[in-house]
Amino acid sequence: MSIVLDSKIPSGPLEQKWSKHKMDSKLINPANKRKFSVIVVGSGLAGGAAAASLSELGYQVKCFCYQDSPRRAHSIAAQGGINAAKNYQNDGDSVRRLFYDTIKGGDFRAREANVYRLAEVSNSIIDQCVAQGVPFAREYGGLLDNRSFGGSQVSRTFYARGQTGQQLLIGCYQALSKEIKRGGVKMYPRTEMLDVVLVGGHAKGIVVRDLATGQISSHAADAVILATGGYGNVFFLSTNAMGCNVTAAWRAAKRGALFANPCFTQIHPTCIPVSGEYQSKLTLMSESLRNDGRIWVPKSRETAEKIRKKQMSPNDVAEDDRDYFLERKYPSFGNLSPRDISSRAAKEACDDGRGIASTGLGVYLDFRDATKRLGEPVIRARYGNLFQMYEKIAGEDPYQVPMMIYPAVHYTMGGLWVDYNLMSNIPGLHVLGEANFSDHGANRLGASALMQGLADGYFVIPTTIANYLVTQKPGSITNSAPEFKQVEGEVRERVSKLLSINGKRTVDSFHRDLGKIMWDECGMARSREGLDKALQIIPQIRDEFWSNVRIPGSGENANMELEKAGRVADFLEFGEMMCFDARDREESCGGHFRTEHQFTDADPEVQSGKTQAGEAKRHDDRYSHVSCWEFTGAGNAPILHKEALVYETVQASIRSYA
Repeated sequence: MSIVLDSKIPSGPLEQKWSKHKMDSKLINPANKRKFSVIVVGSGLAGGAAAASLSELGYQVKCFCYQDSPRRAHSIAAQGGINAAKNYQNDGDSVRRLFYDTIKGGDFRAREANVYRLAEVSNSIIDQCVAQGVPFAREYGGLLDNRSFGGSQVSRTFYARGQTGQQLLIGCYQALSKEIKRGGVKMYPRTEMLDVVLVGGHAKGIVVRDLATGQISSHAADAVILATGGYGNVFFLSTNAMGCNVTAAWRAAKRGALFANPCFTQIHPTCIPVSGEYQSKLTLMSESLRNDGRIWVPKSRETAEKIRKKQMSPNDVAEDDRDYFLERKYPSFGNLSPRDISSRAAKEACDDGRGIASTGLGVYLDFRDATKRLGEPVIRARYGNLFQMYEKIAGEDPYQVPMMIYPAVHYTMGGLWVDYNLMSNIPGLHVLGEANFSDHGANRLGASALMQGLADGYFVIPTTIANYLVTQKPGSITNSAPEFKQVEGEVRERVSKLLSINGKRTVDSFHRDLGKIMWDECGMARSREGLDKALQIIPQIRDEFWSNVRIPGSGENANMELEKAGRVADFLEFGEMMCFDARDREESCGGHFRTEHQFTDADPEVQSGKTQAGEAKRHDDRYSHVSCWEFTGAGNAPILHKEALVYETVQASIRSYA
């Protein structure tokens, strides 16, 4: 099959592309909208916003989520805030600056037009959420308050203490609930998508499994939207909820959807360190804490060792003996340096033997100075729930001793390839939020995930989906079509195969093995040698999984081990594609750090002071493109397709935060 990648980026000046595209987009009159049906998979901020907005417009919507309620979507876990270019602080912010910070933060590996649209729409998101009653923090004069996040020198992050994702999701859920009550949205909780159905090459429905009864069924529509989040749990240990998975996106990829930049994964610098083999997930401490917390390690290995052995308290380390390494290396941005840079700096300090957790993998996030300057009541008002969460997990009072943090897998910038309309290369299959690749390049700036999810759901897809729907006859495909029966049969066969293996190992044991090789060889630092090793080991783990996994119970009722097994089976295929992508990209950019490609003291750029030794070294002449991978079967090398990245208004440069 010949694949032609047409990004459908509008012509004209960057500032006018979205307005021009909206004007040029097709329209469907209100009476005709009622004839079209749309399936939305996922009910977080992207999916919930899309389902509510499309229903408000008059479309018939079916919304599916595997949680028992849309209120439990993983968007609820976002803590720190949401970006927008309101410039309430009058500190020099603008749509243009938000756009540039996002492009630069992504290390010049994002699509320019999509990022500008995201920045342009950001202000409308805040207005929408305020109208829904989201209780954003406010300053004394009544305006919404802002704080800073990494990769920015202005305050543009709107927040609701450390519960921003939860409050935004409640607002979105209210809008969705209204449409469910009205009858415009039919909600299917505890229902997992297991495949997408193509009719004539177009996405016309999905096959799902009821997670309570085990019943497998098919649903047809005129278009399908995937808003199913990211794939960070391929690493087993991550900040994601344990249920987060790649299944919906991966099953679409196996039907022909291209997976773009899968190796672009984000390591968040501010997580509670791993404490033992028993752990099944990691806990994020919001990036907002870096507004007032200072990150440091001891200057000497001897002091760090005493702290690790509990022979010394961090409070006893003199100021002159502390290395505030982010402030030292990146004085312009300091503790609010972007996540990928901050994570690598923390790893570097720990690799030098100065880590302070019992494992040696940890640095301090210290609020001593902020508490002295502002007073403990102010710190409690800003971060109280986060401090309480840390104390419950770590067993230490962060008002009295510094928090211990270490980088961990968090967000994924890669995802299914989409054009400007958010449609994949499969006609009719649209992809929103973290499930697509389009807005963050090789690294996401903090507080931009919520921005993208709500931009896609509330403001982009309600306009762009009509461009596809006007080409279709509404209701012409039903789930009685033979393609549905065929895919449904394949899903049943896959479930039966998993249940029939009856091996000796648990699903989690395979997931842990995969996660270890992915973290070791495709995590914070990657090398050709390590990726070659991973590409040898992953097929071995996969082969044993399909011959030795044990799944108790049956498929005719609730069976969480069966759910996990299907998701881990997909990770075992998808992880291989990630490693192919990481090996092919012979450069370092953003969260993708190849040890062979970093600046050294011999480089002219280092000697001239443009960057520092050890920083990521891009190769724009060879890799200024989106890597779009076509699945060719488990164990086979995927086929690479490229979308060239063309920058009309910004110039790619060395990414310096010094």
